[in-house]
Amino acid sequence: MKLYTKGGDKGKTSLIGGQRVAKNDIRVEAYGTVDELTAHIALFADRLTARCSDIAEQIIPDIKRINSALMTVEAHLAVGQGGKDKVTPLPDEVIAWIESRIDALQAELKPITCFTIPGGCEMTSLCHICRTVCRRAERQALRAAENCNIDEQVIVYLNRLSDYFYLLGRTITHRSNVEEILWIP
Repeated sequence: MKLYTKGGDKGKTSLIGGQRVAKNDIRVEAYGTVDELTAHIALFADRLTARCSDIAEQIIPDIKRINSALMTVEAHLAVGQGGKDKVTPLPDEVIAWIESRIDALQAELKPITCFTIPGGCEMTSLCHICRTVCRRAERQALRAAENCNIDEQVIVYLNRLSDYFYLLGRTITHRSNVEEILWIP
């Protein structure tokens, strides 16, 4: 089978279930942004592994599980007419797991009362890129949910995931003995 089908040459694509929509349909924007997020997460994981193997050893299992869940999120955002039964639900335990990881990361850190500014080290900055792309994906998913039947768990997961990447950035800063950049207005 050839990779190119020529089916999208006129600006249309198929959703799960076969429904054809414009490539700038809000659902395509939403799952495309999640796809972008998974690519950023992969880059973060590759660089973390290459530069901070001791930290990577503890984080990479999380990243693999997150990217797997994000494929399910993408599938939910790509459902068109007749496709709902073709996508497995995002299980409650996926959200419970990400919340447990957030709690574990937060327990390791000193509380702060101000915002942090991205930076300090490359890995922290990459976490913030993942966080901000995740927030954009969440906004796109919310827009899609206004007109389409989007599983609420998708929105909840994206919201939690951005919190995870925020705390992961703080954790990497801490574990790398880099000074955290705090916003002091």
